[in-house]
Amino acid sequence: MNILLLEDDLILNEIITEYLETKEFTVTSTYDGEDALSNLFSNIYDLLLLDVNVPNINGFEILKRLRQEGITTPSIFITSLNQIDDLKKGFDVGCNDYIKKPFELEELGLRIENIKKTFNIDANSLIIDENITFDTKDLILNNDGIIHHLPQKESKILIYLINNANKIVSHDELISNVWGYEETPSSSTLRTYIKNLRKILSDEYIQTRKGVGYSFNKK
Repeated sequence: MNILLLEDDLILNEIITEYLETKEFTVTSTYDGEDALSNLFSNIYDLLLLDVNVPNINGFEILKRLRQEGITTPSIFITSLNQIDDLKKGFDVGCNDYIKKPFELEELGLRIENIKKTFNIDANSLIIDENITFDTKDLILNNDGIIHHLPQKESKILIYLINNANKIVSHDELISNVWGYEETPSSSTLRTYIKNLRKILSDEYIQTRKGVGYSFNKK
């Protein structure tokens, strides 16, 4: 699990990072909003842990920008703000959870585990239907006994579509959440990946919403 941590308190940043690394998570530690935003626009993360009151760009503004760009990476705010208006603002800009300082590291761990379950992060197997499963570790799709080894990029597209099943995912949203900003693919490249997945799954699972994007129909 790849986590970006934004926390300007050096000691707390180090404590959280060490704790997460004992859980075998990969952690990118940042201390100010600009550094965090730079990392977010050049790398793909599974989870964001964001303090609010940090130098340069606050956590609320960072998440607001990400959501406006269509980046849906799950996020947890870590903050000393404890007013109900602050809590409301956090959820309004798109956070998935909110933990107030001071807190026990075990509580943070439990909240992260809940996010992992909700968003199928690091899940070893995704069930598409009773006859089709996808092994996210070895990138193997089993379609009624027929085994397909998927390339990494097609696997990431499939995982994102499955985790957003039964809703329309725009081209921009898919690109923002699968590719970093430094390697934006062309429309034809994206269509090629989708075409390859359809050959394996059939058209009934991945449908094109003309002029908008794609939807994954999970049964």
